Amino acid sequence: MAMDGPLHSVPRAVILCAGEGRRLLPLTARCPKPLLPVGGRPALDYTLELCRFHGLREVAINLHHCPQAIPAHLGDGAAWGLHIRYSYEHILLGSAGALEPLRDFLDRTFFVLYGDVLTNLDLTAMLACHRRHGGVGTVALYHVPDPQRCGLVELDPAGRLQSFVEKPARPSGNLANAGIYILEPEVLDVLPPRRPCDFGQDFFPHLLRSGMALYGYLLAPEEYLIDIGTPENLARARAEWPAVWAAGPIRRSSS
Repeated sequence: MAMDGPLHSVPRAVILCAGEGRRLLPLTARCPKPLLPVGGRPALDYTLELCRFHGLREVAINLHHCPQAIPAHLGDGAAWGLHIRYSYEHILLGSAGALEPLRDFLDRTFFVLYGDVLTNLDLTAMLACHRRHGGVGTVALYHVPDPQRCGLVELDPAGRLQSFVEKPARPSGNLANAGIYILEPEVLDVLPPRRPCDFGQDFFPHLLRSGMALYGYLLAPEEYLIDIGTPENLARARAEWPAVWAAGPIRRSSS
């Protein structure tokens, strides 16, 4: 599938790939989760192609488990039309803590994506929404049938996040964090230095308490998203994703 699409005032992207993938053992014993095959290709390949389609050219990838495997597969990104920078974590820094070693790279608007999430989300439309709202961050959201297993949010009528609760025992809604973010560099000013920090449990609640404006971006029904982090989800992705990807990327922004 040929992929070349516009994204103006081009942001950068961070793809989180450091996790150990323990729920997928033994498949991940010697393979990072993002390199597990889906549709005959490593799952991470699709995220890189999605970035390229939407005009993202500069990508950082954090590494910890089997840290040489992803660089061996991707190299410097030139074959993908990308420039890839790697960030090696000797100890896991958490999803938000992974940004701290990349401060110099994150000097402009940036996306955060997970290497074990497959999606055809329209990143261009999400960026347009982020710029309309003018907040420090935008969080992709979707409705889930099992909210007690997810990070849930509440929005005000303008779409601004009011609360962020990770896997509540008694959920009051079903609007969940989809694990795709757009952030502005100023959020790094309140990021704890060199210690583990998670987006859902730590960082986003801290931003809200600090009065910083985060907004939600709701996935459209035709936008697909799945985390391959469990055997059940990996099997489902292998059954569903090839047809989703073959249909081409979603272009809400031009509809």
